[in-house]
Amino acid sequence: MGDRQIVIGVAVLRTGQVLVARRGGPDGGWEFPGGKVEVGETDEAAGQRELEEELGLQVSVGKSFGLEEPIGEKYLLRVYFAELLAGDPVLHEHAEIRWVGPDELDALDWLVPDRPFLPVLRQQLQSG
Repeated sequence: MGDRQIVIGVAVLRTGQVLVARRGGPDGGWEFPGGKVEVGETDEAAGQRELEEELGLQVSVGKSFGLEEPIGEKYLLRVYFAELLAGDPVLHEHAEIRWVGPDELDALDWLVPDRPFLPVLRQQLQSG
């Protein structure tokens, strides 16, 4: 697993909801926005940079979900909680974004690597 590149997903929380993004196209689906960690970059720094690049948001990246999930042969997905500091989401790379509550998570067609993180997310949203 050591040679896999780390990909960061960021679960931005706001008043019992999480910001989720949908990739367009035939392989599209809902995911936690984020992207690849660059050499010399921490997971948290990558999450902050990617959210600014993809959605125009300033976030403070906090604790990890505590899981890692492979994406194909090359990547490993980690997801972190984050707090929104400033900005309104702007679509650069995604087809759609929305704020959803814990009851809406299952209704979305999530990308497979993101699905194992949903129970952790639901628990956090329900506990506030």
